[in-house]
Amino acid sequence: MAGDHQGRGLQNKETGVKLLNKLTLSITLSKLGIVLLFIIILPFIVEKVASEYTNYHLKKQKEAVMKSVAWNGVNYYLEGDDSYGSYTMLKEEYISLEASPDIRLDTIETSRRLVEQDTLVYRVLSYTFQEKGKTYLLEIGKKLTSINEYNKPLQRIALYVLIGLIILSSIIDLLYTRYLLRPLQLIIKSKLVKQSFPFKNTAKPVETSTTDFKYLDSSLISLMDQIREAFEKEREFTANASHELMTPISILKSKIENMMIQEDVSEDNLQKLTELMTTVSRLSRIVHSLLMISRIENDQYLMKEEVDIKALVLEVVTEIEDRIQGKEIQVELRLNESFIFQPSNRDLLFQLIYNLLNNAIKYNVPKGSIRITDGYTPEHRYELMISDTGIGISSADIPLIFNRFKKVHVQRSSGGYGLGLAISKTIADYHRIEIGVESEPDRGTTFKLLFPVSQP
Repeated sequence: MAGDHQGRGLQNKETGVKLLNKLTLSITLSKLGIVLLFIIILPFIVEKVASEYTNYHLKKQKEAVMKSVAWNGVNYYLEGDDSYGSYTMLKEEYISLEASPDIRLDTIETSRRLVEQDTLVYRVLSYTFQEKGKTYLLEIGKKLTSINEYNKPLQRIALYVLIGLIILSSIIDLLYTRYLLRPLQLIIKSKLVKQSFPFKNTAKPVETSTTDFKYLDSSLISLMDQIREAFEKEREFTANASHELMTPISILKSKIENMMIQEDVSEDNLQKLTELMTTVSRLSRIVHSLLMISRIENDQYLMKEEVDIKALVLEVVTEIEDRIQGKEIQVELRLNESFIFQPSNRDLLFQLIYNLLNNAIKYNVPKGSIRITDGYTPEHRYELMISDTGIGISSADIPLIFNRFKKVHVQRSSGGYGLGLAISKTIADYHRIEIGVESEPDRGTTFKLLFPVSQP
């Protein structure tokens, strides 16, 4: 039972996608979306920034020129001429000052200028002012190609900064998400993954400040308590009922035996009493099996022994040899490994292997065969396999064979009530042994016992 629950939990954990991975993927995709959007609009942003900066630069130059004019006068530039013009060596910037009609200008626009027979495109600031009753036009220009030269470096720098911020924010988001989901991971580990059924102790609540996680944790604890209480009641009822049934069964057997030895009993009545004794004996075996299962589940068997599995198998084969010979079954032993299993209970392990061999004989064909082999898995775990050439089990019935009183396959159900394999599964779970089945109808069945690593 415990192994099944743990196996399903691990399988869900492996096949499903973790919430943390989903959140990380969502954050990463959103960041990539931001990067792609920024790459698309980055040229427009850089162009706007460069344009605004150029305008700012032109205005600062205008302020500097006007301060100089206010301090030195217009003639400082004109020097008696009607106009003044100055260009940088590569014609990237120019400044001009000339008399103008009486108009008012204060604009910045992109326009073409003819400079030494070259038509160039400039970002031009035009500004008119008056001095001593005359109007003058000031133009300050910056070549557009020189402005655009800064666009690519600006785009590259902006992109590097953005990528750096994205990486930094993603790391922060990932760490915060891990911190935020840590209580949920603790809840899963403490309440689901690391729990084995039946639950023996009340689970401790996980400390968290998140209300949703508190509610989930308390709900799981409440559910586990209900399951434990229901299981304890069922187990107590099974133990008490089985124990109480032993007395009337013993009385019935005694009375039937007394009736059978009476001299005046007829042949017909003797046959009926014999059938009745068979039924009572079968009922006695069922009650004994239920008591055994109940005692195992209540931890009433000590696990302090060292058991040589190979020697134990040979002992079981010797014990059941009469039944093997009676059905003319060939037994092939290929036990090549030495394995001492501890801690364990020898009597329970004997019963486990006995039940599996008994099934291999009971459901085998006349003059069939049984093969018992062993070996170590790549994980260094000892594995014992018992194969028969019997009637086999259908794939639909395999999940049901360990259920108590569950009849599977018409031929298998005759004369049995499924408690042998139920006991085997209970003993295997008690020793943390994984029991598996491979079978095909009319081809035989193989039971595999995968032992845990022994603990000295």
